[in-house]
Amino acid sequence: MGFVIKRVYEPAEASDGYRVLVDRLWPRGVSKERAELELWDKDVAPSPELRTEWHHDRERFEEFASRYRDELDASEAARALLALGTEHDRVTLLFGARDEQVNHAAVLLEWLGAHGASVEPIG
Repeated sequence: MGFVIKRVYEPAEASDGYRVLVDRLWPRGVSKERAELELWDKDVAPSPELRTEWHHDRERFEEFASRYRDELDASEAARALLALGTEHDRVTLLFGARDEQVNHAAVLLEWLGAHGASVEPIG
């Protein structure tokens, strides 16, 4: 099955498998109980500098994605997340952004796929 992304605001489902929040900041309005996480992996999220600089500006997404991929290439946390995919049938990467297409989790999912992980397409 592999990796898939999902907004943390959507209800947890049994089919989600192993649920990992991949945001550096805790999402507003979501309790830890409601999130039903197995892991909060802050270190795989974009650096605070990159996140602040980008600020979800759609026009700068390609630049952001390129820089974020560079961060992932140098990240031990990203390699550990990649290995997690071999330990679980399905890993759901949770994110808080409103835009389900233009966000760091979509870039992360693409990066995982480029590094040999099985990923499910977005949408």
